[in-house]
Amino acid sequence: MNSNDMMEKEEIYSKVLRAGRRTYFFDVRSTKAGDYYLTITESKKFTNDDGSYHYKKHKIYLYKEDFSEFNSILAEMTDYIISEKGDEVISERHQKDFKKEYDQTTDENVHTETPSAEKFTDIDFDDI
Repeated sequence: MNSNDMMEKEEIYSKVLRAGRRTYFFDVRSTKAGDYYLTITESKKFTNDDGSYHYKKHKIYLYKEDFSEFNSILAEMTDYIISEKGDEVISERHQKDFKKEYDQTTDENVHTETPSAEKFTDIDFDDI
């Protein structure tokens, strides 16, 4: 491998975000021409029945000419989600051991509605 190929793969600056069984890697890399670009990698851990595990990775390459519009759309989309659904992570409510403070009350008059399955859409982003 020549020095230009090594330069292309060199990570200039990196940050890691661990989020449960997902890990996001943000890496600034250098092109052959010496310019910088960003890679965002999602790595998701899967455990096999025998206890062994493997990772599935998805990568986005983001170049400087797209930064402004990408940031603008990302901010718009995240703001929309927060304004429509708030900060609470809804999927946590459906974990069998999840308890909210008010769910722990002993008042028998409190009724919590269990959402029906037809209100949810099951999406697997691994295929995207």
